[in-house]
Amino acid sequence: MREHPWISAASYWEPERFVGSAWYQHAPFAFWLVDAVEPRTIVELGTHRGFSYFVFCEAVKRLGLDTVVTATDGWMGDEHAGFYGQAVYDAVAATTSELYPGIGELHRGWFDDFAGPTPDRSIDLLHIDGRHRYEDVWHDFESWLPNVSDRGVVICHDTTERKRDFGVWKFWDEVRDRYPSFGFEHGHGLGVLAVGPEVPARMSAFLDAGRVDGDEVRDFYHERGRRISASAQARADAARHAAAAAKLAAAEQRVRDLETSTSWKITAPMRRASSALRSRGRG
Repeated sequence: MREHPWISAASYWEPERFVGSAWYQHAPFAFWLVDAVEPRTIVELGTHRGFSYFVFCEAVKRLGLDTVVTATDGWMGDEHAGFYGQAVYDAVAATTSELYPGIGELHRGWFDDFAGPTPDRSIDLLHIDGRHRYEDVWHDFESWLPNVSDRGVVICHDTTERKRDFGVWKFWDEVRDRYPSFGFEHGHGLGVLAVGPEVPARMSAFLDAGRVDGDEVRDFYHERGRRISASAQARADAARHAAAAAKLAAAEQRVRDLETSTSWKITAPMRRASSALRSRGRG
């Protein structure tokens, strides 16, 4: 069986924590990517409920890397992700504390607030998934590019999404020929750029394979992504069934509690008399 440089055991991992996301289908590649690049620092621009951020943290945890994963977001939402309240941030913070202490960090605010204080050439993996207008994506890329290391990789989500005023696809069309690159088309699209001059060996092998066997690479990760989506759906269905069963059990318990209560017993003769009267009336 032919070995592929763009597959590792990490490609078959399943996320530990699922939250609602449009990023499910890219989890297998993200696991492989962290395994291949072994980044010292991962920065994500746009986190929302945290699925992709949790995937990066999970990869670091399983691989035993000394890596800091930083999620940067205002946690207020926008016209693309929708607007939301404090509970979303609190949930991401709780999961970070529970599962990824010492790995994950949350930076709450505007992306530009953190680009300047971040040391130049310190980020080995940058994930751009903020507001999706053309000018916004270009701004995020250019603002943070000086912070990306000589071995750095940048990934951008939604490169095939053209609804409303999404412009990542246009950004991707313009930037992908400037650097060694590869594009996935499933899961709303994911663009991969090797922007540093010292591309890690396994990343370089992936890009070489992509030029020769691009369809095979895409098909493999599309299939792996479908499995993750199916697993997420199965977990969501199980959670709904469990919630419905718990609700039914609670209702049944309230009935039992009522039927064994003192007031129920005291009023039993009145209920029997009322039932008898209704029976005679029908006769």
